Amino acid sequence: MEPDYPPETLHTESDHDSVCNTSWVSVCPRGLWKVHQKRLNSQQTASDPAGVTPISSNNCPRLGSLCRVQVRLKANNDEAENVACEKTDSVLQVPLGDWTTLRLGDGQCDITEACLEGMRAGEKCEIQLSPLETGPDAAVPHPSDESLPFFATVELQAFTPGKEAWEMSPGEKWEWVKSHKDTGGVRFRSEDLWGAADSYSKAMKLVITFCNHVRDVAKKGWEYEAEEQREATLETLDPSAEELNKMKADLHSNLSLCQLKLNQPERAKANAAKATQLEPGCAKAWYRLGKACQIVNELEEAKQAFRKLLELQPEMPAALKALKDIASREKATNAQLGLRLSKMFSSR
Repeated sequence: MEPDYPPETLHTESDHDSVCNTSWVSVCPRGLWKVHQKRLNSQQTASDPAGVTPISSNNCPRLGSLCRVQVRLKANNDEAENVACEKTDSVLQVPLGDWTTLRLGDGQCDITEACLEGMRAGEKCEIQLSPLETGPDAAVPHPSDESLPFFATVELQAFTPGKEAWEMSPGEKWEWVKSHKDTGGVRFRSEDLWGAADSYSKAMKLVITFCNHVRDVAKKGWEYEAEEQREATLETLDPSAEELNKMKADLHSNLSLCQLKLNQPERAKANAAKATQLEPGCAKAWYRLGKACQIVNELEEAKQAFRKLLELQPEMPAALKALKDIASREKATNAQLGLRLSKMFSSR
């Protein structure tokens, strides 16, 4: 789930030695961070000891590109750098000071990958990192330290070709969808909620691009699909309409869970409702829809969701308890309303 903070170009010049400044918000295991990037273009391309072949500096890394990158911290002295290193290791998510090869799109290091998307081989940029406040109830840990914001440099030595989504075969895109979903699960289990939501959102964006493919298959028939499968370069077959539908439902449901834990009940409600529409038999989605409706005080909708859940899983303790809680809440509300009405009429 990408936050509602779109990248903003602050200043750009066309000279190849000019400076381009951009700002955006990125996720990482320690929450949301505001990133300000100052990129200095360069026409030089360094040799690559790791065997990653440089390509034209007029191109930038794309999904699947193997990037040879080095991230260094900027500090006034060695002591400050050592302190900063300890605090930023989990933020930058890449070994500091060493040349590292990473695959763009894997979600291995969110901030660094976002920098690389607009860089060219042989280019270096400077970044300033500061934690973004997400509200007192967001439960996202942020460091509180006098050394904030952090400053670092990112250098891209070389990269291999990648692909845009529209250039991929359905099989290739499906592999990326499953990869993003799996990454989301790993990040969720490690309590990186923002990162998990971001991975699920990336998977969702790719799933949406399958709509035209499924429509073409339906129009041209199974013979067309069989021919595509014979020509597929991947071992896995293209996803069917049923598989796509289930994947979309799972992603919406998983996003809803992340948003519930991040105290975003309205978003959680919308995603859970979409999941139940796509897959009415998804018990987890009905439970998350009920919890979201409870939080936003839409008790009738919450009861409907939990009752549907009990149709799918009779005597489920969590659903029974939720309905009991709602009944108690409605009883208390009715009692307060009755007290107010009695006072209103007795004062006349």
